[in-house]
Amino acid sequence: MPQPADWDPDRYRRFEMQRTQPAIDLLSRVPNATASLVVDLGCGPGNSTELLVRRFPEARVVGLDSSPAMVATARQRLPQCDFMVQDLAAWQPENAPDVLFANAVLQWLPDHARLLPILLCHLAPGGTLAVQMPDNLDAPSHRAMRAVAQEGPWAARLQAATAARTVLPLLERYYDLLAAEAVSVEVWRTTYHHPLPSAAAILDMLRSTGLRPFLDPLDADEQSAFLALYESKLDKAYPVRADGGRLLGFERIFLVATRA
Repeated sequence: MPQPADWDPDRYRRFEMQRTQPAIDLLSRVPNATASLVVDLGCGPGNSTELLVRRFPEARVVGLDSSPAMVATARQRLPQCDFMVQDLAAWQPENAPDVLFANAVLQWLPDHARLLPILLCHLAPGGTLAVQMPDNLDAPSHRAMRAVAQEGPWAARLQAATAARTVLPLLERYYDLLAAEAVSVEVWRTTYHHPLPSAAAILDMLRSTGLRPFLDPLDADEQSAFLALYESKLDKAYPVRADGGRLLGFERIFLVATRA
């Protein structure tokens, strides 16, 4: 069986503008005026970390990611920061951060009822946990992924792919998880509508993230067949707009909680 590939920073950064805007929106709601230690959980290639450096220029900023390739890219981008390869599910800080920032990463980790309160308690008093997660498993793009997985000769091998991402609870549930230990909690939902030139561009944007669990178990020929069938479904699901392009709706949820 093919081994899971590492994340591809170059492919991920092709759509850096679309991926960074939610991080900008999340950071705008972090109330802390200053910070000594800021940790970027799931820092990727450093696009979200760069925002944190600009917002907190006096802070020590640390980036953590499970991907060696992403960490290497982030180190080149921001050599003044500390980046480490880290399993986020097992991470514990040596010192209490003032800000924990998690942009589009916690959806890959299970058991949020346990995880979110633990992250909040890692913070220094008055510290803020800021989380953004895609909540698009019911979007046409992701329904099409599951349909292709079930229709092809790879169906048995891809049964686990649909469980790679956590099904997110309701926003009210997240509020209750955090409110007991926080002085303030904000939760909200935003749907971004990304103009993209083609169904192939939609596929390319999703290939570096949501498609990975479906592609990793397949060999090169199977991946090509999977992607061809998937693109045909995207072509039907996202009709041509007035300018000749497509419009990808991408729903995300946001959580900002400040510890007492």
